[in-house]
Amino acid sequence: MTHPEQQCLLEVKNVCKSFPGVKALQNVEFSLKKGEVHVLIGENGAGKSTLIKILSGAYHLDQGEILINGKQVDIDTPQRAFDLGISVIYQELNLNQFTPIYENVFLGREFRNKLGLLDIPTTIRATEVLLKKIGLEVSPKTLVKDLGVAQQQLVEIAKAMSLDANILIFDEPTSALSDTEIEYLFLRIRELKDAGCGIIYVSHRLEEIFEIGDRCTVLRDGEYIGTREIREIQLKELVSMIVGRELNEAKRTVSYRTEENVLAVKGLDYGNTLNNISFELKKGEILGIAGLMGSGRTELAKCIIGELKKTHGQLLLNNSPVEIKSVSDALREGIVYLSEDRRGEGLFLNHHVKTNMTISSLNDMVTYGMLNFKKEIRACLNLKDRLSIKTPNLTIRSKNLSGGNQQKVVIAKWLLTNAQVFIFDEPTRGIDVGAKEEIHRIMEELVQAGASIIMISSEIPEILKMSDRILVMHLGGVEAILENQNLTQEDVLHYAIGVHKLQARNEGFMPGI
Repeated sequence: MTHPEQQCLLEVKNVCKSFPGVKALQNVEFSLKKGEVHVLIGENGAGKSTLIKILSGAYHLDQGEILINGKQVDIDTPQRAFDLGISVIYQELNLNQFTPIYENVFLGREFRNKLGLLDIPTTIRATEVLLKKIGLEVSPKTLVKDLGVAQQQLVEIAKAMSLDANILIFDEPTSALSDTEIEYLFLRIRELKDAGCGIIYVSHRLEEIFEIGDRCTVLRDGEYIGTREIREIQLKELVSMIVGRELNEAKRTVSYRTEENVLAVKGLDYGNTLNNISFELKKGEILGIAGLMGSGRTELAKCIIGELKKTHGQLLLNNSPVEIKSVSDALREGIVYLSEDRRGEGLFLNHHVKTNMTISSLNDMVTYGMLNFKKEIRACLNLKDRLSIKTPNLTIRSKNLSGGNQQKVVIAKWLLTNAQVFIFDEPTRGIDVGAKEEIHRIMEELVQAGASIIMISSEIPEILKMSDRILVMHLGGVEAILENQNLTQEDVLHYAIGVHKLQARNEGFMPGI
């Protein structure tokens, strides 16, 4: 909870920023008090990343002013931001994986002895002090690659503390963390807050906002919508501020599932990761796959498309055995996979939107042996409108789109292949509530047109909302296949954590034997 008398560390007043053809920010307001967590929220493309980059010195504002401790400042470089005590912990961590923690923490600011040589013992001792402060109980000599994602984020925090930063910006910090790691990160954030730091926290996960935030500021289409105390706002009002309309969170009421089998997986094994996986996917069905991290969900998807080589088992497509040994085999058979890592596996980030859309269907764009550019552009424009992809033009580089629009470009790529089976792995991870609803609408249209979908999601509410049936995995096996009728989150979790196995084990245990 914030108090009016708390010192104001940061003020942003009437900030504007434009790029060719796009007004990224228009008269944006923001403030941050000492000892508070201020959540910055909005849809993809709302301007959050642009504001962060202005505060971090990566972009320079066109007009407006920024005040630090009441004094107007010009943040024209990242070094200037560091000097002012501003540090950003990005979603894509900026660490050298193959060097020790202490080298990452003091990179470019190494301690040196009287002879000008590197003073490694002093650097290690200074790193130990910082790690102790943030509760990271590992040796400073540990290589970053040997740390978990949550621990790597703490190294970033240690680096920020070594710069004497008192304004910390967390950009989607929990997107790749387990529930336990999130709890640990929140504990550290609260400790930083109690020590007087101001925290700007950017997240699409609305439940986190109410757990960690004191105030929230909403941006929409680059404009300031409002600031609210977290304890005084209801979820429904917050969502309305974010998207400008009410969202439909109700479960799908119409099913397009038939009794026709499109895909069958029989006795599939993959090393020690997957064991005897069997299930069927019906035409027009959305089959949700739930399970905890490490349950084998993504490995199952990659075995189906041939990216991973199954140890044993059989695939049937339209009731006929099929051998898929590569991703190109899967594409030829009409099976496509939307990766959970859209930036690393789904897109060529430095290439145009048009190139990314048509890369997997160029053969269909050929006329008389030549690429038909008019046909290619027509197809892209049609999907741009159909999927509501927000981009100034088709020749903008994909890396410059928001996360939700990048995801829709990947979906467009697979729609152009006319596939019959779509495997969506975490299709709405890291995107805002508005884009999430649009992707759900696209999925609904696909099954209505006769396609079939396997949807992997860590969000059980999403699984319950979208699925006809739910396949629950636990430790590499199929724990249950459930009809999605009157199911609760607890029902799904019961199987995801293997409760009935634990109960059976406990019932078979007799003390003294």
